[in-house]
Amino acid sequence: MGVSAELASLVKQPFELLREIERRSVSAHSGAGGTSMQAEWVGIGFRIGEEQFVASREQVREVLMLPESMTRVPGSKRWLLGIANLRGHLLPLVDVKLLLGSGRTTLRRTTRVVSVNHRDIPAGLVVDEVQGFRRFMDHEYTDKTPETVVRCDRYVAGGYQRGDDTWPIMNLFDFVESNLFLQAAEE
Repeated sequence: MGVSAELASLVKQPFELLREIERRSVSAHSGAGGTSMQAEWVGIGFRIGEEQFVASREQVREVLMLPESMTRVPGSKRWLLGIANLRGHLLPLVDVKLLLGSGRTTLRRTTRVVSVNHRDIPAGLVVDEVQGFRRFMDHEYTDKTPETVVRCDRYVAGGYQRGDDTWPIMNLFDFVESNLFLQAAEE
């Protein structure tokens, strides 16, 4: 009531009212007065094996259920699970965990396909679980790259630390553009 009452008392003094609103806005933007206007980073959280990661939301086109059917590609490596027709678009489905050499992803009810929003390389990355949007403040960012069990360190750049949880940032574009990813033909 105190804040509204203060502003209400300035209703008959429009210039003073605008000045007070500006003062509060500047104070909030600078972090004074208990309010902070820090930048926020938003990503998509997902799990590969027992590890959690986050990817920039700009790199994710959509998250899909694992399709009921897919067509195996003859002569391809085992990690290329097949091609699926998803709403009229053919999308190669890749078992990320298997590609990284950490074993096969167990297909469960929680298994999801992360469709990468890459202009030239269509890809559906099969992950154990998608945990939805994750929002982090700038002060939670660390450029220290956490070690990962699933051997994807070369695709991780920094991370976010919140309490005891670390969220490594996986660059999906670097991943799908890598030679490891692009060499899908069995030798």
